[in-house]
Amino acid sequence: MDAFEILGLNPDADEAQVRQAYHQRVKACHPDQFADGDDQRQAQEKLIQLNLAYEDAIRRLAGKKSPVLHSVSPEQAKAIAKKLMEQQRYESALLQLSHAETRDDEWYYIHGQLLMGMRQYGTAHQSFREAVRLQPENLEYRRGALDAAIAIKKHQKWPYRVAEWADGIQNLDNFVMERTCHEFAQ
Repeated sequence: MDAFEILGLNPDADEAQVRQAYHQRVKACHPDQFADGDDQRQAQEKLIQLNLAYEDAIRRLAGKKSPVLHSVSPEQAKAIAKKLMEQQRYESALLQLSHAETRDDEWYYIHGQLLMGMRQYGTAHQSFREAVRLQPENLEYRRGALDAAIAIKKHQKWPYRVAEWADGIQNLDNFVMERTCHEFAQ
């Protein structure tokens, strides 16, 4: 399936529409919402599919054709991702990180940090665990995995789920207001 189809968009969608569709679909199928292991695995697969579709759609919108043509050294990808993470530009940082030719323990740790910033705690936990698997003695990686596990438990409680839901409503209200003002200005 095409990236835009997976996101439920027409191929002529702009970057803002891609971001909005991605966030809506991630919230709808996030593995943290499911208690059953099979449901969580299916949601995780859907989340991976959405992440790849999002990256592909953004790449296409940026005029890039193929990730293979744009691969960079792991050190360069990690350095760029860290700078973007400092600016809280998590999606852009993930995209840059995905251009790395290879993945090592530090790559998985940075990947986990970015996902934590995006509140994708389950996927972040998996990335931290992979970093720990590759470097078991690294306490920073272990701390990241623990923080992600705690965040998963914390955000399963209903007050946080209500707050996240309200956040989504606020974002939708802001989008509608911005769109209305834009149309009015024209």
